[in-house]
Amino acid sequence: MATAAAKLMDRKDLTGPALRTFFSIAEAWGLNEAEQMAILGLDSRSTLQNWKRGAVAALSKDALERISYVMGIYKGLQILVPASADKWVRKPNRAQLFAGQSALDRMVSGNVADLYVVRQYIDGQRG
Repeated sequence: MATAAAKLMDRKDLTGPALRTFFSIAEAWGLNEAEQMAILGLDSRSTLQNWKRGAVAALSKDALERISYVMGIYKGLQILVPASADKWVRKPNRAQLFAGQSALDRMVSGNVADLYVVRQYIDGQRG
């Protein structure tokens, strides 16, 4: 069983790579600051700016979970629809899950559960 210190160390080790990956995906998807903040579960623009500069010691478990879902969605889309993967997140979707809205509309709700649902949908489409 991992100690609290070991878990914090793991989060510290993951923080830099996770943030760099998230911001690369955000750029590929053309996410604005409000969309990035909603997906990351942030309510402070200054926190987002600090994270962009790498001025954070260790992300919370929640933030790492959110980024993990985004990475899974990104990877799944690259496999499913490589030619239009980055545009797919903004396109209206007829799947019942999205009710005519885009996947991004669902992802920016601020709820980590919506990131999970989109990730599950993508994984389900992959088979």
